[in-house]
Amino acid sequence: MRVFITAGEPSGDRLGAALMNGLRDMAPDVQFSGIGGDLMIGEGLDSLFPMDEISVMGVAEILRRYGALRARVRQTAEAVIAAAPDVLITVDLPEFSLRVARLVRQASDIRIVHYVAPTVWAWRPGRAARMARHVDQVLALLPFEPPYMEAAGMRCDFVGHPLVTEPVATPDEAARFRAAHAIADRPVALMLPGSRKSEVARLAPIFGEVAARLYARRPDLRLVIPAAGPVAQMVQDLCAGWAGDPVILDPREAGDSAPAQKRAAFGAADVALAASGTVSLELAAANTPMVIGYDMGWLSRQIIGRLLLVDTVTLVNLVSETRTVPEFIGRNCRPGPIADALLAVLELPQAQSDAMQLTMQRLGRGGPPPGQRAAWAVLDGLRGPA
Repeated sequence: MRVFITAGEPSGDRLGAALMNGLRDMAPDVQFSGIGGDLMIGEGLDSLFPMDEISVMGVAEILRRYGALRARVRQTAEAVIAAAPDVLITVDLPEFSLRVARLVRQASDIRIVHYVAPTVWAWRPGRAARMARHVDQVLALLPFEPPYMEAAGMRCDFVGHPLVTEPVATPDEAARFRAAHAIADRPVALMLPGSRKSEVARLAPIFGEVAARLYARRPDLRLVIPAAGPVAQMVQDLCAGWAGDPVILDPREAGDSAPAQKRAAFGAADVALAASGTVSLELAAANTPMVIGYDMGWLSRQIIGRLLLVDTVTLVNLVSETRTVPEFIGRNCRPGPIADALLAVLELPQAQSDAMQLTMQRLGRGGPPPGQRAAWAVLDGLRGPA
């Protein structure tokens, strides 16, 4: 069995590696080619070129890098067609993946599977119909996504979210974190301004003003900022002068213990202010109540604001079918209301706790690992209708 698989971001690399591991368990003779990062390479992939060359986000960045991205799309499609695999699996990164899929479908009948359904439930629903022209099957992370894909004519399997298999801190680990940073029994607020430079540059000043307002009203509050590796220095530079002398967790200093340190911080926290995205599910897994704040570039804000179909973008709200997580998006991302919401959540966290537990259950916690479920779905799709 030959599989061509592509990923372009660290999250996709994790998904791809887990899927590859699952496929090898079920089809030991499987051979892989494609594009991926260290985790996929560790599973036996010889990457066609470095994964980070195709990682893009936002309208402006895509436009700036359009020429280079287009060349990599064509190179990848030609490599797929030449390899003639049993299946092409594209992982997330739709700006790249679906362009590759279109070129491959124009030239061959190779089965095409896309892993991570596009957010057609949130905006641009027409993407599902366009995608169905060259994608046979979709692997979905969220339980409410399959009907959207199936209505457009594609098979869609809910395979669970990878966060359900990630470890969470024990109470002892959370207590040791508090002791190590002399926090004792003071309330802890996490500040998570994003993992991309553009996000941190835009959100850090807003989150910093939130921190000042929090500290003015709750001087017993201890602020903790777990920095993402790619933006650690930027976080150090922008957040070091915040009120309350925050604890900044730099993964470069923690080394191999950085993931455990981050988990312990999440476990020790009483509330968090986070950029919109998957981090809301990380917080839900740790049962950490949260408020979401996010802003974007002017062009992206204008486009997305006009096309958005849902009244919330926070995954905990969507999966749990509640609206318990306050969110402040775009022009509403202002320090005063955010600080008020954080203090309110700090006082009454229970409603969020119930929603977070329900979210993790619906995402597959307690069931088979998502990588195994995704592998089974791919193989079942290759077998065709019974």
